[in-house]
Amino acid sequence: MASPRRRRLAPCFWGILLNAFIGVTCEAELSFTLEPSDIIAVQEQPLMLHCQVNGIPPITTHWRHNGLLLSQDQHHATFLNGSLLIRHFLKTKWDNSSDEGDYECVAQNSFGLVVSRKARILAATMATFHVQPESVHVEESGVARFQCQIHGLPEPVISWEKDGQAVDTKDKRYTLLPTGVLQITAVREEDSGKFCCVAHNSAGVKHSTEAILTVSGSQSSVYKEPVILVGPENLTLTVHQTAILECVATGYPRPIVSWSRLDGRPIGVEGIQVLGTGNLMITDVGVQHSGVYVCAANKPGTRVRRTAQGRLVVQAPAEFIQPPQSIARPVGTTALFTCQAQGEPEPQLTWLKNGQILEPGGHVKLRNNNSTLTIYGISQEDEAIYQCIAENSAGSTQASARLTVLWADGLPGVPTHVQAEALSPTTMQVSWREPEQNTQDIIGYVLHMRKTSDPMEMEYEEAVGKGTLQHIIRDLEPSTSYTFYIKAYTSHGASKPSDSVMTSTHGEVPPPPSVFTKVVNSSVIQVKWEVSSKLGQHQGFRLYYRRAHAPHFTGPFTFPRNITQHTIYDLDSSLVYEIKLLIFNQHGDGNATVRFVSLREMLEKSVLDASCNCVTDDQSKTSTTGIIIGIHIGVTCIIFCVLFLVFSYRGRLMMCKKMQGSPQGGHSAVLESSSSSLGHLGLNRSGRRDVEVSDSMARKSDPALVSSLLNNTQLSTIPLEEFSVEREADTQFQQPPTAGAGHQEQG
Repeated sequence: MASPRRRRLAPCFWGILLNAFIGVTCEAELSFTLEPSDIIAVQEQPLMLHCQVNGIPPITTHWRHNGLLLSQDQHHATFLNGSLLIRHFLKTKWDNSSDEGDYECVAQNSFGLVVSRKARILAATMATFHVQPESVHVEESGVARFQCQIHGLPEPVISWEKDGQAVDTKDKRYTLLPTGVLQITAVREEDSGKFCCVAHNSAGVKHSTEAILTVSGSQSSVYKEPVILVGPENLTLTVHQTAILECVATGYPRPIVSWSRLDGRPIGVEGIQVLGTGNLMITDVGVQHSGVYVCAANKPGTRVRRTAQGRLVVQAPAEFIQPPQSIARPVGTTALFTCQAQGEPEPQLTWLKNGQILEPGGHVKLRNNNSTLTIYGISQEDEAIYQCIAENSAGSTQASARLTVLWADGLPGVPTHVQAEALSPTTMQVSWREPEQNTQDIIGYVLHMRKTSDPMEMEYEEAVGKGTLQHIIRDLEPSTSYTFYIKAYTSHGASKPSDSVMTSTHGEVPPPPSVFTKVVNSSVIQVKWEVSSKLGQHQGFRLYYRRAHAPHFTGPFTFPRNITQHTIYDLDSSLVYEIKLLIFNQHGDGNATVRFVSLREMLEKSVLDASCNCVTDDQSKTSTTGIIIGIHIGVTCIIFCVLFLVFSYRGRLMMCKKMQGSPQGGHSAVLESSSSSLGHLGLNRSGRRDVEVSDSMARKSDPALVSSLLNNTQLSTIPLEEFSVEREADTQFQQPPTAGAGHQEQG
């Protein structure tokens, strides 16, 4: 069951409460108008740390050094405006203590206490050179480079001397970088000499060892590939500082140096300057300047190039986007402070209450990476000044806000005898008695509730009219423990919260499961079921089945909670079965899910499927038989054609043999008939007439005539073109002459 929605007080009820506090204003706040800043102090010199506070007097001010209260003595003095004077700053005292460290200004009045930002105080120092310049040998027109490095506070300023005299910075061939690098381009013979690095800050001045520059004869006419002698280094700076990205390239002809960003974004022009022949300087850097910078040395007129790259990281100290605001709240209500800060890297937020670190717990909660401070059920003890401290590696800042707890005369007493009773798995009834004091001005009650396992910020509430001392809460979750308390409200504010009570709702039987059935065959049914993921603890399942409308079920078949299917065998294929499944737990059996399954339909379907298969088989067989018959018919036709040709040839041959015995006089008749037969494409009827005539003549002719006729018969093999002079229209099919007619014609 879903969690109940977060309830809000009725608008009319809150309107009465808000109107009761119209016109309430906060007292003057206690805040800093000037805070101490980070300083690099000079040894044995006086040091002043400024602190100014605004608020309702009397205001007392004192200082903390590394978290400990700084005592007033002859070494320290605090002025009336809150500033601190250290008369003689010492890095190391006689007792091995030091004036270095973190200083905080602490101010307090009757309304609370505030702490300033931490100011880090360090002693000015100058170490020895950890990188000394080295002697170099350079060809004329080449590039010479000297470098020195030294640690100090503040950062030492580097200058160079040549032969004991300051280097002439007016010569554009000389480039002095703030990083302690001296570059000399287009070197000449007169540049030879001894070079020395000079570092100075408030702690003193130091000289490096000397390095000699030797210049030899020019070989500039010899081609040399471009080479980057020194590329940009990785830098980490704070906003508003200056970044120097060095790039020294050599080669012949002299390479052209260019800069770009690896991410493809334009470098821009504002605050960008090129020093010497290729060094990139970015003044007043911002977070937007962070990235990887690429130095490229290009051979003029070609695509030959060499590259080097360095990463620039720009950090920004913490600053507030939304500082906390002072608020006034009635006792018993909720106070909320919000604090949002930005910076690079992302600042960490810490809360203070009257100068002490605020630890969350109980009715005090911190959320959203400490950006939200919530105080529930505020009381007089919660009235204080709360500070939000935002800090990262680039710096820290603070903002304060005061919580005023409004406590007016005539507030109601605390409701008593709070009781909660479970009515069902989803409802409870909460009852209470009126407070013992100031009951006549009560305008209503607010019932606060939450799951006992939830944090206090998950609390929700319901408004209850003053005419009742009980309330029914609905839409709760079964078998769940809830915590309740009551507040009484008047037009002046709320009472203190009543004692809390904890009660659990009744347990609930499980809901019906989702059931799916599958007919495996005409006598087997498979049953599967699913359980909702929102279902609480359950113990198992019970399965029943019976013939439809039968008086009794078969079962139950009980399954553990991890079984989700069962198969029922040996059923009657002609019947309909009723299947019932339910879930049970310690509270009893839940409602069942019922399914009706017909095996008769499965049987009929099986019969229909079998019929369809038979028809298909017959069709398949018929189709195969048709193919075989067609093949037989085709083969038979081919055989008949062959036999026809064979017998036709044999008939002609026999006709020729019979005509050997025919008379000579029959020659013209036979020739005419044969010619006519050939001229008309050897029609069967004409051929039969020729055979008959030849037979009658052969019986009355001498052998010489038959031989002559046979020779003439061979003329029938003359090509058909020679018979094309006859027309089909002239062809007449006449009855063959009888034997007597032939005989008369011969006579």
